[in-house]
Amino acid sequence: MYIKRALYILLALTVCVMASVSCSTKKNTAASRFWQSFNTRYNVYYNGSQAYIEGEKSKVQGHKDNYTEFLPVFLVGNEKSRTSGKSSFETAITKCQKAIALHSIKRRPVVSASKRKTPKMKAYLQRKEYNPFLKNAWLMMGRAQFEKGDFLEAAATFSYIARLYAAEPAVAAEANQWLARCYTQVKWYYDAEDALKRMRRDTIQRATLREADATQADLLLRQERFEEALPYLERAARYAKGSFRQARLYYLLGQVQHHLGQSQQAYKSLQKCIRKSPPFELSFNARILQTEVLADQKGMGKKMIGKLRRMARSDNNKEYLDQVYYAIGNIYLTQGDTAAAIAAYEKGRAGSTRNGIEKGVLLSRLGQVYWDQRRFDKAQPCYTEAIGLLDKTREDYEEITRRSKVLDKLVPYTSAVYLQDSLQALSRMSEADRNAAIDRVIEALKKKEAEERKARRDSAAQARAEENGQAAGGGNMNKPNNSNAQQAATGNKAWYFYNPMVVTQGKQDFVRLWGKRKNEDNWRRSNHTVVKMDDHEGFDYAADDSLQNVSDSLRNAETDELQTEAADSLQDDPHQREYYLKQIPFTDEARAASDAIIMDGLYNAGVIEKDDLEDFPLAASTLERLTTHYPTYEHMADAWYQLFLLYSRWGRTDKAEEAKAYMAQHFADDERTKLINDPDFEYNARYGKLIEDSLYTATYNAYRQRNVQMVDHNYAVSTDKYPNGINRPKFMFVHVLAHLNTSATKDLTDELRQLLQKYPDSDVSEMAGMIVKGLESGRKPGTGTFDLGSLWDRRTASADSVATDAAKARKFTPERNTPFVFVLAYPTDSVQTNALLYEMAHFNFTTFVVRGFDMEVSHEKGLSQLCISGFNSFDEAHAYASRVFKDKNLVPYLRKGRVMLISKQNLELIGTTFSINDYQKFYDSTFAPVKLPADLPLETAPVEQHYEDEYTPEQLERINSGSGSDDNTTDDGGEWY
Repeated sequence: MYIKRALYILLALTVCVMASVSCSTKKNTAASRFWQSFNTRYNVYYNGSQAYIEGEKSKVQGHKDNYTEFLPVFLVGNEKSRTSGKSSFETAITKCQKAIALHSIKRRPVVSASKRKTPKMKAYLQRKEYNPFLKNAWLMMGRAQFEKGDFLEAAATFSYIARLYAAEPAVAAEANQWLARCYTQVKWYYDAEDALKRMRRDTIQRATLREADATQADLLLRQERFEEALPYLERAARYAKGSFRQARLYYLLGQVQHHLGQSQQAYKSLQKCIRKSPPFELSFNARILQTEVLADQKGMGKKMIGKLRRMARSDNNKEYLDQVYYAIGNIYLTQGDTAAAIAAYEKGRAGSTRNGIEKGVLLSRLGQVYWDQRRFDKAQPCYTEAIGLLDKTREDYEEITRRSKVLDKLVPYTSAVYLQDSLQALSRMSEADRNAAIDRVIEALKKKEAEERKARRDSAAQARAEENGQAAGGGNMNKPNNSNAQQAATGNKAWYFYNPMVVTQGKQDFVRLWGKRKNEDNWRRSNHTVVKMDDHEGFDYAADDSLQNVSDSLRNAETDELQTEAADSLQDDPHQREYYLKQIPFTDEARAASDAIIMDGLYNAGVIEKDDLEDFPLAASTLERLTTHYPTYEHMADAWYQLFLLYSRWGRTDKAEEAKAYMAQHFADDERTKLINDPDFEYNARYGKLIEDSLYTATYNAYRQRNVQMVDHNYAVSTDKYPNGINRPKFMFVHVLAHLNTSATKDLTDELRQLLQKYPDSDVSEMAGMIVKGLESGRKPGTGTFDLGSLWDRRTASADSVATDAAKARKFTPERNTPFVFVLAYPTDSVQTNALLYEMAHFNFTTFVVRGFDMEVSHEKGLSQLCISGFNSFDEAHAYASRVFKDKNLVPYLRKGRVMLISKQNLELIGTTFSINDYQKFYDSTFAPVKLPADLPLETAPVEQHYEDEYTPEQLERINSGSGSDDNTTDDGGEWY
């Protein structure tokens, strides 16, 4: 019985083996095609399709849309969720590649010569792939590459499919549709349109045509051709597979229709989105957008605002208050009620808990409103916080960033002016009115602090409830201590610099501890240049350190502090009148100090408004206030010059001439007066920067060529024509360098100190300071250690005696049969290293076939070395050098340095115990006298190359059949993929 069962098993195995052999991919028969198709479908492809499905599920679950912009048609269009499901898609790609490698049938079927070839048979014989199911593996591999985000790789796959299945129009059409989808994602719109045109020339299946609608809609939307995209988007939404995909496309359709002003159609599309029961966030945003859509209709705004306020009161929407109030603000803004819109935006700003992109959009809109109203002090924190929340890919991100930078410069001056104006106004009030105004400020401060305490308690209670798995309102909350108050205020989520409340608190603590300091690097130093200027006596912050004062006071004056503690506490407490009264300028001296702050703020604010904001009316009112109300301003000539430039740019030639005449009358000797009265002033204003750049380039080249006369001439032209040019410090620096060895030390230091005083922040100030320091310490120019001669004598030994002692222990070895290195040493700035590497690599590749040489470049203190290793002896290195010196492309590089043929053992001594010149003497006495053959071969085993036309027909047949060859070719001469 056991013998009979064994025979049956053996017979079955034999049949299977014979069937598999007869169904090999080397044969193209009905049986082989059926077997390979069956095996592809239910083996490798099945596993790949399951991985692909898992990848799609992961992408849907990990996807998060940005509802403040148009949704992408395809999920992969969102860069943040593009990597979701990546591992599953990679598995699907691997399975598809395996299926193609194992089950592809490229050999044409054998057709009897006597059999009549019908058109259908002729078309069949034109195919390049005969496995009827393998096209599914090809298409799934391309789709997986697309969903993974490798658009160019997917495009290459679909392009190949379109060529491979050119004899099957349906497959080619589907490939071209996906090819267009790939091109659209990488913004190759012309190629995408061309692929869609080719698709429509082929026989199109209904499923492919419906997918093509989504592709066409995506292409048109990305080009902002919204009206053309509508019909394609409508059909794509109607026939999309899956409720989630349908809901997304209906929401996108509603966005486009709302953008085009089609309110009724947009409302219906959003209603269809809601009916698909999408995830909560999508449904919520659809309802929000519905209110904005209906609000566009006459008389519906108030009703929609009421609906949104009801949504804001719902506990389900407490995390989305920023979006709710953003929608309310938008409705008010369309109605022209800017004050109500600001109030709504501010509520959304305060109620936001997610600190996501939605809050960033709200802040950018609020900043825009404040910007339009010229309330820059309120716009600045909006833009500053928005930058950290918005994506850098947004179209308006650069403009928001620019405005934020401008406001960071402007607001400190405008705020200072506003504060001093307010304080001076208080000083002119009666005592009763002044106290009443101060009391109102204190009352507002207390109310704000009470709201913040309540918010902290609610936030802490919610955090505690979440930790305990309870409702937010179910527990009691103790008052947080001071150390945790800051974290409670931020909800333990916002980064320090993204929370304006905490930033403001930090600024107040800083001012209380250090006083008001300018926002700059090294703010505790009185001087920032390398050399301390004698005529600049900065405040000694180290001697007046606040922390040190606290320590000294505790040690030496405890009694005095205790006596004045009560008065100081009142003046430092913003809840007391004394805190505000001490800031009001009652005396003449205090009012003069306040006026000085106003004058400085007006001038700087006016310049920023003119140059950065380019708000000429605002800049004119600011500067005119300065020139009209503050005639004692010490830089009045600068103010009138800025007014002249402002009116000239504004096109107010009459006002510009008035400013010009005023300067000629009151500031006749000023440099700016002479400048604007120059006949070539307008020409220099238009082209002066380009001319000055060209002049400086010529001056620098003259300095490099040691043409001191040309340097002096150009320096004089710069002094006369461009005294305030952007390159002025560089002109001064080059002028000094040109006279380092000829002028007196005092003249050089005086000119360099003038440079440091006028341009302390220029690019050359640090180097100028170092030169001044060196000259005043007695060092002479030109005696540094970086001259060319010292490069070849460099070694790390501190003295010749030490080097001599070390030489006794280690010496150069004269061994020839040891690994050698070809070294080209050259001054770093004399050779372009990349060009040298290219030429040397090209020489090695074209000259030597068998031998391979390693190249390595090192740089150290002005000396670079190109080391080429791989030589077994001195003889081989010498033969290599002989060939190198015959190459005309390498000779120019060799002339700029020193070539060394040196063993690896001796190379270790260069730069430490011995110098390059030391080795040159050793080489001349040891290796130079050695006589070697002129053409010593470096390759002893030449490579034999065979080409296809050199094989006999029998050899080619044996190679193509797979026996006796392991090359990666298919039986019909195709390539592996």
